[in-house]
Amino acid sequence: MKGCSWERSHIWRKDTHADLPHVRAGRGLAAALTAVLLACLLSLAGTTPAHAAPGDGSVSDPNIVYVGRWDTGSGTTAVANWTGGYVQTSFTGTTVKVKARNAVNFYVSIDGGPDVFHAGVRGTVNLTPRSLPSGTHTLRITYRSGDTVFQGLILDSGARTVAPSTPSGLIEFVGDSITAGALTDRLALDSYAWKTGERLGMRHTQIARSGYCLVARSGCTGLRDQFFKTASTGATDWDFSRYRASAVVINLGTNDIGRGVSGAAFQSAYTTFLRDLRATYPDAVLFAVQTLKKRYVTETRTAVNARNSAGDAKVRYVDTTGWLTDGADYEDGNGHPNEAGHTKFASRLAPVISASLSNTASASAEAVAAGQPGDPNIKFVGRWDPTISATAYTPYWAGAYYHDAQAHRDRWQLGGPSEAVHGEGGAGGEEDRPVRR
Repeated sequence: MKGCSWERSHIWRKDTHADLPHVRAGRGLAAALTAVLLACLLSLAGTTPAHAAPGDGSVSDPNIVYVGRWDTGSGTTAVANWTGGYVQTSFTGTTVKVKARNAVNFYVSIDGGPDVFHAGVRGTVNLTPRSLPSGTHTLRITYRSGDTVFQGLILDSGARTVAPSTPSGLIEFVGDSITAGALTDRLALDSYAWKTGERLGMRHTQIARSGYCLVARSGCTGLRDQFFKTASTGATDWDFSRYRASAVVINLGTNDIGRGVSGAAFQSAYTTFLRDLRATYPDAVLFAVQTLKKRYVTETRTAVNARNSAGDAKVRYVDTTGWLTDGADYEDGNGHPNEAGHTKFASRLAPVISASLSNTASASAEAVAAGQPGDPNIKFVGRWDPTISATAYTPYWAGAYYHDAQAHRDRWQLGGPSEAVHGEGGAGGEEDRPVRR
């Protein structure tokens, strides 16, 4: 028990009290024990972390959703890593404030309105200088630069946060300055990555930083390895159980050419990266985007083909030829797209991703026989384990059930894992059987 040690001390030793009257020794022992117990309780009170009440607006409030790679380990601060990280929630009342540790730049959208820029703010920042109408409101705070630390919200007296409505799908973008929106006015918010995610109605993350490469070289961090880390610098591994991507878009290779990365080295690294991404996200569709400068085109295509040949059909190559016009769509000739160029890029990329995700979902549904656990029309309610057997789902706890949403079949309640899952024959009939897949 941390902070509470039950080590042997003089209060337990008979020889310590050998020269004291019996009563005094007894009282001394009792007092000492009381002191130890009190110290122990105080220690536990000081070391046990407080659990946030849903709705209180604190960093650990479960109604606050963190999108991106956030470090929330302290319980009192949430630190945004990489670019384009944001928090989402809903709240009641007419005002909302956010607590900032030090000077920070961020954007705030309330009730789906424009992203309002707050520059160099710190302390308690009023996000509603003009009170809102009474009711429930939505809030998104996107961190740009500075001390990107979220320390919680302050709401009206009696107000509370409410779990926001968030999309189930998440798309992750991997790249360099182009993916980060460099040279545009709003950086991440002006990038094709942010715009594509918004067009698709998906949560989105940008694992990108200016100057980054696929292959690590002196002066150029390699995303083949850094992608798997919590932040753009450092060696702390990211916990991928925090979110699962539905799609990953890779736009890398622009900077590698200037670092002397050979075609063979690039192709090998790209193939390895795609393989490792698949191990990380078994169900995601992976998109290898042709760089706007058309660098390593053959090597990128070959890496995609290698993964397809290895049996991975959810890897796609995206040809961007003709998407942008030199000069008009760039901030600097043909290096970094301007805001209009990013918008054009997103308008071309979003349909490609949408169609691929739709086709993948349809193919997955068709691959499962009707009435089997993978059938999207069958809904499993309660705690089920699909991992114990390759041919059956196992229910846990009493009251777990499944039903066919399309055919409106009856649901069959189970008493626990030892009972069979009843099929269409009904309880006790010849069709009683475990659910197969």
